[in-house]
Amino acid sequence: MRRTETTRRGALAATGAAAVALLTGGCTEDSAPHGRDGATAAALRAEAGLRKRSARARRTLLAHYDAVVAAHPSTAGRLEPLREAVARQADALRGEGPAGRAPAPPAVAAERGAALRKLAAEEQRGADAHSAALLEAPPELARLLASVAAAGAAHVYLLTELLTERSDG
Repeated sequence: MRRTETTRRGALAATGAAAVALLTGGCTEDSAPHGRDGATAAALRAEAGLRKRSARARRTLLAHYDAVVAAHPSTAGRLEPLREAVARQADALRGEGPAGRAPAPPAVAAERGAALRKLAAEEQRGADAHSAALLEAPPELARLLASVAAAGAAHVYLLTELLTERSDG
């Protein structure tokens, strides 16, 4: 009949097997740090570049909002909440990096409706660009880009409604 309790030999064998498994796992992780670090560094650079481009696009859109409000002060009350959202998005996309220089203000149409249509088109272009960038973004940045794209799409809707509202009334 065989003994059922733990023997010293069995305990030593189990401890040895666990130690070998831990050491082997540790060696496997350390065996290719340079390749992984290189890939991680490249991924971080790609993410930083994507963040920088996205933040720059939002700052350009922010300048467009400012130019429309300056050219058509009657739009300020309705555009200010949208403008503030774009400013927060630019800050979130920028992260900890420097803000960069402000883009030159774009030319704004003399007619209010045309200026709002062009602003809506810029919002749509931005939403499309952020949606396309989701494919190359890491998960955390992809969530942020998806939020920015959705907000841009909502802004397009609100700007279109503003155009419709003005022509109805």
